Amino acid sequence: MISTDLLGPGDRDAWERLFRAYIDFYGRSEPDAMYERAWSAFQDGTRLHARAARLDGRVVGFTHFFVHPSTSGPDVCYLQDLFTDPEARGKGVARALIAAVTEWAKEQGCDRVYWNTQESNTTARRLYDQVARNTGFIRYQIDLPR
Repeated sequence: MISTDLLGPGDRDAWERLFRAYIDFYGRSEPDAMYERAWSAFQDGTRLHARAARLDGRVVGFTHFFVHPSTSGPDVCYLQDLFTDPEARGKGVARALIAAVTEWAKEQGCDRVYWNTQESNTTARRLYDQVARNTGFIRYQIDLPR
């Protein structure tokens, strides 16, 4: 049975192991300070939010998300990161996390939940095509120096 809840102080090691795997999946490398900054923000819970998925009490997935204003209506929720431990894939972890964020966003009065994924991420897209509508938008990005 998959359950979801907020990441608590005792989840730090499990979360960081999974978040590092997520960063690796996308071929990125981040300094340790980024993990510390994110963790602190999630524990504060005012701007950035995180939920864990648990299988038999063990953290097997996470999602990071936040609310931002929209120029054309109520606030919206951006689901920024979503990752499932490879050993737990196919058990409903990602579906449960998306549902939890969606319910949370409804409670906050958001108009919608949205996210991005790489076009080549076919495994995740099979689920996303079942639970959400592909709007056809293409993302462009300008990376700024740190």
